[in-house]
Amino acid sequence: MSKAFTKEDDLGEVPALPRLVSPLVPGSKNYITSAGFQDLQRELTELQETRRPPLVAIAQRDGDALAELLTVEQRIAYLQQSLRTAEMVSPPVEGDDRVRFGATVKVKDQKGVETEYRIVGVDETNLDRNWVSWQSPVARALLNATLHQRVPFNFPSGQTVLEIVRISYE
Repeated sequence: MSKAFTKEDDLGEVPALPRLVSPLVPGSKNYITSAGFQDLQRELTELQETRRPPLVAIAQRDGDALAELLTVEQRIAYLQQSLRTAEMVSPPVEGDDRVRFGATVKVKDQKGVETEYRIVGVDETNLDRNWVSWQSPVARALLNATLHQRVPFNFPSGQTVLEIVRISYE
C-alpha cells in the first residue's frame, strides 16, 4: 500500500524483540565478580531511570523511539534475570597460588609473547580487554594451574604451551 493511504502517525505493527539469551552453558552457575555485579546494577539503574523514561514519553508517536525503547526493555529484562541468578565469587585468600575465578593471569607463550587474561563471568566478558569468560577454552585451560606451570593450549592458529608468569586478583 502506498504511504499516501496511511495515517501519518500510524506506526504499524511493531514486532516484539526476541528475549536475549544468556551465553551460559545450560545448567551452569552464573558466577560474577563483585565489581561485575556492581557494573550490571549500575547499567540496569541507568537504563530504568535515565534512558527509558524519555523513550516512553515519545514512543507512541515516533517509530525510532519505539524501536529503541523495545531494545532498552529487552536489555533491562536480560539484566534483571542475570542479576537474579548471579553468584558473586570473592577472590581467594591471600597466598593461594592457583588460578581461580576473578584472577588476572599473565602468560608467556613459546615465542616469549606475554598476554594477560582476566577470568570473569559471562556477562563481564570483554575481549578488547582480554576479559574472558570462565567457560571459555583459555580460562578452562588456566583454571587451577599454578604459578610457573606450563599449560598446553590449542588456539585456532595452532597448539602452544602457556607458562603462567603472574597471578593477581583485584
